[in-house]
Formats: sequence, C-alpha cells, structure tokens
Amino acid sequence: MDRYEKEHWKGSVMTAPLPPALVSCGFEGKENVLTVAWTGILNTHPPMTYISVRPERYSYGLIKDSGEFVVNLPTQQMVRAVDWCGVRSGARYDKFRECGLHTEKCENVAAPMISECPVSIECKVRSITELGTHHMFIADIVGLDVAKELLDSSGRLCLEKAGLLAFAHGEYFALGRKLGTFGYSVRKKSKKKKASGSK
Repeated sequence: MDRYEKEHWKGSVMTAPLPPALVSCGFEGKENVLTVAWTGILNTHPPMTYISVRPERYSYGLIKDSGEFVVNLPTQQMVRAVDWCGVRSGARYDKFRECGLHTEKCENVAAPMISECPVSIECKVRSITELGTHHMFIADIVGLDVAKELLDSSGRLCLEKAGLLAFAHGEYFALGRKLGTFGYSVRKKSKKKKASGSK
C-alpha cells in the first residue's frame, strides 16, 4: 500500500464519494425533486437515514411541512437530470417535466418516488437539527422500492448491476469494478474451493 505525505488544510467538507440522490417531496398538491449529496445511513435497527438541506431551498418547506421525503438513487444515464435538479429551483421550474422524470405513488408516504431510479427509499422525518448552512432531517426508512430487474432468482438485490452514480468533490463518476464484498478480508475459504485448488 502507498503512503502519502499530507498537507494540512483547515476543516472543510471532503467526505467522498457520496450518492448524488434525487430527493422527491410533496405537500398540499406541490411536488418537487432536488439533488442532495449530503445523505447516508445513520442506523440499522430501526433503519434510519438523513438528508441535509439548506433552509432557502424550495424543497425545504415541502419536507418540513409534510414530514416525508423519498431518496431516489439515480443511474449513470441520469447524470444530466441529477445535475440540473441540483442547480435549478422548483419555485421556478417543474423539474419532473423539464428532465423527463416520471413519478409513482409510494406505499408508506405521500411523497412520490421517481420511476427512472432503480431504488427509492421512503422516509418519514423523525427530527430536524439546525446545523448552520444546512438543516439535517433525520428520518426513519419506512419502505424500499427496488427494480425487479435487479433481483436474481433467489430474490437478492444485485445493486451492482444498476449503474449507480457517485459524487466526489464537485464531480460525478460512474462506479468502477467490484474489489470485494463486506467481510471478505476475514472470510475463510470453503473446503470445497481449497480441495479443488490443491493438486
């Protein structure tokens, strides 16, 4: 493994890569979608996530008033729509129409999900924390909607086939080749593989 000689900078936002998620929301007949990179998993049981949104964003009020949102994971083919939804305001544009995105009803929240995204995560806001430039919506994950095309014969989700986007330091990237699976570094090889490999 390489070692690096590092230069010290002052504290700043640098965690990467992140998912440039399309967050859909709605309240009292108004629907919108915004791009959020500040998102991730907070807890396993109960399943929880968060999004951090600037209060001046049009979607902020929709999420705060409804207490719901959907985190939609976009594909590489959606990169232009993802970028556009991150720099244009829902107060001036119908982003769904402008980007050719289609919505569907969710099972557990009133906010819509996006049909073109292979994974949609239905969320209900648990609390809002005012941090500074952004307010963090901590939410319970109350449902998942996954593309049937990504399920194998046993029903396992093969997310590596989705072609999801990644975001790092202001740039979009396509995910590369798989390097391993969780826990592979300590997993014991099966006796069957050992036997077949020995001569």
